[in-house]
Amino acid sequence: MTRRRAPFGFVPPERATATEFWVVRHGESTWNADGRYQGQTDVPLSHIGVLQAASLAERLTGQSFAAVYTSDLARASQTAEMVAERLAGSPIVQPEPGLREIDVGELSGLVVADIEARHPGYLAALRADPWRTRRPGGESMEDLFTRCGAAFETLRLRHPGGRVLVFTHGGVVRVAVGLALGGVPAHAWARLSVTNTSITRVLLGESSGTLLGFNDDAHLENLLEATEADDVLGQAP
Repeated sequence: MTRRRAPFGFVPPERATATEFWVVRHGESTWNADGRYQGQTDVPLSHIGVLQAASLAERLTGQSFAAVYTSDLARASQTAEMVAERLAGSPIVQPEPGLREIDVGELSGLVVADIEARHPGYLAALRADPWRTRRPGGESMEDLFTRCGAAFETLRLRHPGGRVLVFTHGGVVRVAVGLALGGVPAHAWARLSVTNTSITRVLLGESSGTLLGFNDDAHLENLLEATEADDVLGQAP
């Protein structure tokens, strides 16, 4: 049977074999609140982050997923555990190190003013090439895309036709968007706003993907804070 092609030529993923990922950024961490870059440093949720995770858990109560995975960093796994206990069947949360945030290397623990003072060469290189420029002693967005793309592919092959919930970080949410769209222009990454505990939905197949929803944080409407800053942007943590 020939797959139906949309008028603009795109062949969407086959629902029967593709995997739908609900990709959630963790709640606000203590270093998010302090304005510090954290990357792969293991930092817990702030009190606001706990409230954000609780709001998300209430929203997803009773929802069913084939599996639940999390970055092995505390801010993601804490968020995941709070939500998973409210899901249908209270599924086990499975750690996946490949879903960690970008490695910011020597920038870990620094605020923007520190980075501007200590690493002006890095910032100049980042402005010129935000895709390939590595954080000092760390990763580039290209590195992150390769690492996390492989993790998503592993999970896709593990759950064909299923719906999977993933708890991770702002940079990895951007990777999921890139996988769904077949790439994102290098200078567009910083324009993708990813708030804490927002939900981004992507459908990934063997050779194509679709963006189903992006940065859905409706459950935070009654909270005062929903931090957008993360470790991918060149201007804020």
